[in-house]
Amino acid sequence: MQLLEERILRDGKVKDGDVLKVDSFLNHQMDVKLFGEMAKEFYNLFQHDNITKILTIEASGIGIACITAQVFSCPVIFAKKSKTKNIAGDVYTAKVESYTHGGTYDIIVSKEFLKPEDKVLIIDDFLANGSALTGLVKIVMDAGAKLAGAGIAIEKAFQPGGSLLRSQGVRVESLAKIKSMSGGAIEFC
Repeated sequence: MQLLEERILRDGKVKDGDVLKVDSFLNHQMDVKLFGEMAKEFYNLFQHDNITKILTIEASGIGIACITAQVFSCPVIFAKKSKTKNIAGDVYTAKVESYTHGGTYDIIVSKEFLKPEDKVLIIDDFLANGSALTGLVKIVMDAGAKLAGAGIAIEKAFQPGGSLLRSQGVRVESLAKIKSMSGGAIEFC
């Protein structure tokens, strides 16, 4: 998606450790107009899949997922990173390793909100090593729901996540695929 790529080039900052900082428009301060354009693109890609639920992970994916859900006219579920008193009863869980935060945690979704009859589209801001997406896919499978695929804002194609998930049969559609960030210069696929 050219609009997103242009924004990454203009406002994105490459940090040590292959970290792309896009917090001025994507995952801290959010450009909702840009999210609207991204949501339209996700709709174009998945409009024939009869999506009934959008699934994401807290916190950075929630904004994009909510705007996308408006276009699909369906609810958003976000996987929580810790169990709270608000989540009562049975839950689906998966272990996820965070590339950015450098830790492992359990993600949790209440069984009340994800059912076998659901057709799920996963939405997230980044795909790098694929741990978060793998965890979300596991939760969809554990629920017996049907996975339409995953819509990703930015994929670091030089890291293994996208290839790994595609090799497992997961449809992954990324709006911006980064081939390289060497020397601080961003190159798209």
